[in-house]
Amino acid sequence: MEHAEKTIHQKNSRFNKFEDYLGEFVYGGIDGCVTTFAVVAGAVGAGLDSSIIIILGFANLFADGLSMSIGAYLSSKSEKANYQKHKKKEYWEVEHMPEAETEEIRVIFREKGFKGELLEQIVAVITSDKDKWVDMMMKEELEMHEDPKSPFLIGLVTFVSFLLIGLIPLLTYVWDMVSAVSGDLFVWASVLTGLGFTIIGGLKAYVTQTHIGKGILETLVLGAIAAFVAYYVGDVLEHLISG
Repeated sequence: MEHAEKTIHQKNSRFNKFEDYLGEFVYGGIDGCVTTFAVVAGAVGAGLDSSIIIILGFANLFADGLSMSIGAYLSSKSEKANYQKHKKKEYWEVEHMPEAETEEIRVIFREKGFKGELLEQIVAVITSDKDKWVDMMMKEELEMHEDPKSPFLIGLVTFVSFLLIGLIPLLTYVWDMVSAVSGDLFVWASVLTGLGFTIIGGLKAYVTQTHIGKGILETLVLGAIAAFVAYYVGDVLEHLISG
């Protein structure tokens, strides 16, 4: 029984860990699918050969995916550094300006409606522990909250998601090189991409706690607009260059 409970706890822990980074997975996937499908649509609009579409698609997939993941990593790392800088400053103020910092705690809780002896008890409890004191100042005075997520994992999840979901618009063209696909390749690519948008849109709704239909529709519309613009830009440029 104890072993079973331990196993369940470990599984829940792993799921919660994955869930922590689900937001990065969703937004990396959306960006990957939208940008890759836009490249495919633009190339089709320009009348480019399937081999060129694959080259452009994969070049975009890895270059943009790497760029986005590096950006996510650096952004998270910068936020953590900024948080630690302000936290270090708060520790210095608590250490060297305890009276002023104590009064700030008193003001914070007075504004929350506490007063008299209860207020003083709260102030005494908080200021008796420097770590709690500083944490309270960070949250209440500076309105800053530390993100427990790893910048490295944020970048990695973003990159993996970008590649996995962004690959979907290219699958038809890759498969066609292995074994000929009957029908219009762009139509098949559009159908697969629509399914990809549906899945990632559903996950987006879960992350943002919105209606699943709304999440899926927003993602589909976003992808359709990007593809429409890219297709006709490619078509216009092809006519201008060839004409």
